[in-house]
Amino acid sequence: MGAGAPQSLLLLLLLLPTPWPRRASAGSLHSPGLSECFQVNGADYRGRQNRTGPRGTGRPCLFWDQTQQHSYSSARDPQGRWGLGPHNFCRNPDGDVQPWCYVAETEEGIYWRYCDIPTCHMPGYLGCFVDSGAPPALSGPSGTSTKLTVQVCLRFCRMKGFQLAGVEAGYACFCGSEGDLARGRPAPATDCDQICFGHPGQLCGGDGRLGVYEVSVGSCQGNWTAPQGVIYSPGFPDEYGPDQNCSWALGPPGTALELTFRLFELADPRDRLELRDAASGSLLRAFDGARPPPAGPLRLRAAALLLSFRSDARGHAQGFALSYRGLPEAAENPALPRGAAQTPAGLPYGTNASCSPRPGAPEATVGARVFSTVMAVSVLLLLSLLLLLLLSLLRLLRRRSCLLAPGKGPLPLRPAQGSGRSWAVWYHRPGGVALPCPPGDSQAEGLASTYRPLSASSQSSLRSLISAL
Repeated sequence: MGAGAPQSLLLLLLLLPTPWPRRASAGSLHSPGLSECFQVNGADYRGRQNRTGPRGTGRPCLFWDQTQQHSYSSARDPQGRWGLGPHNFCRNPDGDVQPWCYVAETEEGIYWRYCDIPTCHMPGYLGCFVDSGAPPALSGPSGTSTKLTVQVCLRFCRMKGFQLAGVEAGYACFCGSEGDLARGRPAPATDCDQICFGHPGQLCGGDGRLGVYEVSVGSCQGNWTAPQGVIYSPGFPDEYGPDQNCSWALGPPGTALELTFRLFELADPRDRLELRDAASGSLLRAFDGARPPPAGPLRLRAAALLLSFRSDARGHAQGFALSYRGLPEAAENPALPRGAAQTPAGLPYGTNASCSPRPGAPEATVGARVFSTVMAVSVLLLLSLLLLLLLSLLRLLRRRSCLLAPGKGPLPLRPAQGSGRSWAVWYHRPGGVALPCPPGDSQAEGLASTYRPLSASSQSSLRSLISAL
């Protein structure tokens, strides 16, 4: 397929700011719920596919704890940073273009293969498509570059005002619209296997095959209104650059938002991501290179957010991938005031917690009052039971001068010999309680080796009780 733009045009894109495409609908095609990967090369894949092909096809993978003869094994990843362990799931420990695994060596000397994982494609990647050249799979402008990366092509097509960008053969870029995609012919994912000329860790289509992306991936601004989607740092999947100043308006249907950071890597504390209530402008949360976001979902009682990201003059790192979804009113926490944040993992940055009610807090709900009533009845029943037990014990003490009351021990209940009225009380935890036996009783002296005496005040109180019987 011919190139319609000079190579130098794509190279200039590395330095040009790029506006949001005029006809793009941000987040319209993203489906984060179906993806297991948020990096273009699947380095974050932690799924369970253990064959080189999908749905049980392909060759079985070897276990990572049995590959010590190779460069990568679980012994080289004791902290689990690469996801290796006593399993044979596909992984990408070396930052290759996609997950792979070791296989039993063939006669040709092949001992590893890439894994074809349908669910491991970052949101915004729409798939691999056939490009026969007549007509072209994407009908917009095109160009070539010996420094082509996925983001270089995305930036070129954003600048041209198109919704889609396609990379082909490692060096060619094509632009198009959703109408082109509707007419396209899908190709197997493994056909898009050419490494980008400008980045050894990214794939840029294949021979006669287009890898197609939404141009919203890695944009520096946008208006996101889809029910769910993913927002990437500027330049993603490339690293973000210095002096970035980007913002995104987020307003999906619903009265609250749930955010999940799938990836977060900022260079230093001066590179900062802020989340503000779009209505009031108040700052809800802020994260930077020293204060990462919580690991789990972050729920915000705000119908719309304004996200802003700034990097300093030296900042460059992988950036972030943030998935979101709008929540209906029923999914909110009614105890949260508008604009408040709820993180299941706990309060951020060691904030002190208080159990005191807020000034003007509403009264207890009906459910809380019912719970209090049930607890009160339960306490009364428990006190009644204890009183019955105490009365039973007092009746026994009226008839006996020595009583052994073991818990799980072997000692039986029986009266002591003799009628002495001088009492010694011993106890043992958790075995049980022995009470009371007069001094000199052989059973009482035998207990002293395993039971501890009660305190003097407790002994005195119990003697007073028994004397009154």
